[in-house]
Amino acid sequence: MSNKMVRLTVTLALAAMATLVVQIASAQQQDFSKVEIKVTKVSGNIYMLEGAGGNIAASVGEDGIVIVDDQFAPLAEKIQAALKNIGVTDKPVRFVINTHYHGDHTGGNETFSNAGSTLIAHDNVRKRLESGGTAGNGGSIKMENKPAARAALPIITFQHDVTVHLNGEDIRAMHFPSGHTDGDSIIFFPKNNVVHMGDDFVRYGFPFIDVSAGGSVQGIIDAMERTTAQLPADVKVIPGHGALSNLDDVRAYTKMLKETSAVIQKALDEHKSLDQMKQAKILDPWSKFSGQFVNTDAFIETLYNSLTGHKGEFLKHN
Repeated sequence: MSNKMVRLTVTLALAAMATLVVQIASAQQQDFSKVEIKVTKVSGNIYMLEGAGGNIAASVGEDGIVIVDDQFAPLAEKIQAALKNIGVTDKPVRFVINTHYHGDHTGGNETFSNAGSTLIAHDNVRKRLESGGTAGNGGSIKMENKPAARAALPIITFQHDVTVHLNGEDIRAMHFPSGHTDGDSIIFFPKNNVVHMGDDFVRYGFPFIDVSAGGSVQGIIDAMERTTAQLPADVKVIPGHGALSNLDDVRAYTKMLKETSAVIQKALDEHKSLDQMKQAKILDPWSKFSGQFVNTDAFIETLYNSLTGHKGEFLKHN
């Protein structure tokens, strides 16, 4: 290799490393003191809370409160205050259900647990919180997770599904394997006709699929198709991130995933390399989905790694 090629390779590697460091630093330096918790009534006694991180679903009634996910740790007290201000009950948060292990959905676990809430999640959520390790798309997106505190670990875990009977409702958490991660749950509130999709369905554009934690694009497609087939046509959909949605939004999202996956699979069948796919800009027809978090090139990496089974760095318990 020539000196010029060596210099170019080193420059590109340093640039990629610098981008990652900036991404991690910006997340760590976020000023949560300015975050306000927005509460929206979705249906009956089900509310959606938005702040920073994943959307929260809350069943608020005389039996107490069940929440789905709890955002970042510094927001826990604001979330508790927002739930109290709904004014339906003075009773505490009895249960927290985690849709998956990422810190923008589980960061408040320790605070809620210490306040008496029971944490519930899929088996793999507890394992990944306990072990820590690397999350990522197998390529340019990587995030390091420290092992969680003991109090932040779910104390009730399940393999397939679990039901919480509270506030006159059978709140059902169902595991859908190998989607956003290997520990995803979708939460149904059948009485109120609401579903929380976790990060299997998001509204910020191309999704982040944690390939390093067992996620896959086909797993998300399967989860979306299975849920849309069995849910009522007028169900209200709480996405992992973004505005309250409906099944038409979910179908449009699923269509994008199927189309982009097919394009990458065709390129793989033609023995195209990852760099060739990026240079050819083969996902340009879907550029409207490109975002700050997951841009088009990062999503090409995601689909490439998902479809070829390349996971990048594994979490410790794998």
